Amino acid sequence: MSRRTLQTLTALVLAGLWGAGLSFIHVRGDAWFLDRIEATMTDLRTVVRGKIPAPDLVTIVAIDDEVVREQGGYPLPRAALAKIIDRIARFDPKVIVVDLLFVDPGSEAGDRALEQSLGQTASVIAGAAVFGEGKQWISGDKERPLAGVPSADRFLLPLQRFSDHAAVGVVNVATDRSGTPRFVPMFFRAGDRVEASLPLRVATLAAAADPGIEANRLTLAGRSIRTDVSHVLPLTFYGPRGTIRTVSAAAVLNDQLASDVVRDRIVVIGATVTGGGDVFPTPFDSVLPGVEVVSTAISQIMTGDGIVRDRSVRLVDAGIAVGLPMLIVGLLAWRRSALGLITIAAAVLFWCVVNFVAFSRGIWMSAALPMAAAIPPAVLFGGVQIWQDRRRAQYFATKSDLLQQFQAPIVREWLTLHPDFLAEPRQQNAGVVFIDLSGFTALTETLAPNDTRELLKSFHALIDREAVASGGVITSFMGDGAMILFGLPEPKAEDAANAVRCCVDLCHGTEKWLASLPSSTAARIGFKVGAHFGTIVASRLGGGSYQHITATGDTVNVASRLMEVAAKRGVELALSDDLLRAAGPDNALLVSGSLSDPVQTDIRGRSGLLTIHFWDSDNLPGCEIG
Repeated sequence: MSRRTLQTLTALVLAGLWGAGLSFIHVRGDAWFLDRIEATMTDLRTVVRGKIPAPDLVTIVAIDDEVVREQGGYPLPRAALAKIIDRIARFDPKVIVVDLLFVDPGSEAGDRALEQSLGQTASVIAGAAVFGEGKQWISGDKERPLAGVPSADRFLLPLQRFSDHAAVGVVNVATDRSGTPRFVPMFFRAGDRVEASLPLRVATLAAAADPGIEANRLTLAGRSIRTDVSHVLPLTFYGPRGTIRTVSAAAVLNDQLASDVVRDRIVVIGATVTGGGDVFPTPFDSVLPGVEVVSTAISQIMTGDGIVRDRSVRLVDAGIAVGLPMLIVGLLAWRRSALGLITIAAAVLFWCVVNFVAFSRGIWMSAALPMAAAIPPAVLFGGVQIWQDRRRAQYFATKSDLLQQFQAPIVREWLTLHPDFLAEPRQQNAGVVFIDLSGFTALTETLAPNDTRELLKSFHALIDREAVASGGVITSFMGDGAMILFGLPEPKAEDAANAVRCCVDLCHGTEKWLASLPSSTAARIGFKVGAHFGTIVASRLGGGSYQHITATGDTVNVASRLMEVAAKRGVELALSDDLLRAAGPDNALLVSGSLSDPVQTDIRGRSGLLTIHFWDSDNLPGCEIG
């Protein structure tokens, strides 16, 4: 297994474990650290989903500014509340709900009137759970019945005279950190006493059936009510204030209440008066009255049109939280390119669409959990990959720079674009130039190794400079000499002229280099240049571990032998007539130095004569032609 594969598998396992750890906390309902993100994403999905019609089941009778003005203040006298209940009861509602606390006695006449009114119809009044720390908390005692429900310090219940004639439900709701109601607990406990919530109490009275309590759900009159952890009902909102049908209590007192908005419906009486304090922010409205929150919960229990978030939905969230980060890490490992990023974006977009469609259809899948599960592993793995890629790029760049020093610049650039260059031998015309030092072997016997190295280093640098300037390719340095080709990587019409110019520049450059050496060294060495133009076979030679680009053929042999001819004649340069003719009439040999007439000469190891020319520069003082 490669190191890269092992790293990817490790990252996949770690990403899955990270998602699994978060999922375990989420399924238990303990991922409080994700609540703020989830609340924001829930509000966003709610707003995008838009307003939906509220069921025609609940009517709110609002204790609003108008009735408070008519009655002279708030809270309303209990005699007025009794009158409101009586006039509503005339139209046979299913249940009358009073979302007000009656924990303190009022006037005897008013309390008596309210007591009588509550006893004449099916009614539910509000109680409250009091929490010492200002928040609801869940008991860890799993052995007790309903052990997971919110545990309060005590209950704040209505006066006995009222609770004897009406059912009582706890009106508390569970809000997020912004104060938006997200859940309605179905049950509350204080010590050994358990009380049902106000919406559940209303539903049981309206259905004339007691609820059945099962894991992750309640049953009521044959219907299943799916609940979240600790038997809480997830809450979603139909729209802004007034989405649920609302009439003023003033209209009831003034006999302006239409019977069709009350008959066979649940009527909820509650305060909407300005400054009443019982308001909550929602995605649609910054001040939704508490009575409308309670009415929303009642409607969703009765009709089942609320949003579902129970253990099965949380398990789906868990699966996504494990799978999504592994998918993203896998895609990052597979392709760290535009295509990979597009694929990741498509996967994330698909999840967003599925999440929103599910939410719009009443299934509350978590948005925060998959984000928290996917983003850290993706960022961490992506960051590590970028860091490793940079290190790898630096390594290969350094390696490439080192390797490129062993190949001519024009050839290495060509190889980058054409990796199969000279994979098959190629026959072509080319100019071939050889240069070599005379007397160098004898000189090295008296030089230290480092001195020999420095001497060759400076000489090779000279050859490299002149070859590159003329467009040539050094195929090899051979001790104190070199072979230069003109015609690679592609043959050109000016190859011969460039070869001639290189010969002239090498002769001038070498003379100056010799002049720069100590006289004791310069006096013992010279140089010779041979050049020819003709057919060569360019190819890669070598084995599987190493290959080099070179040229073979008679043209190469002749150019090498011409160095010997130049040395015997005591000239700097011997070149073939073929090269001179191919270079054209305006070549560099005619600009400086002296060019001989063509002569016929023997070439060692070759039958027949070859027409050649000799060229010598204007010798500088102190230079010796070896």
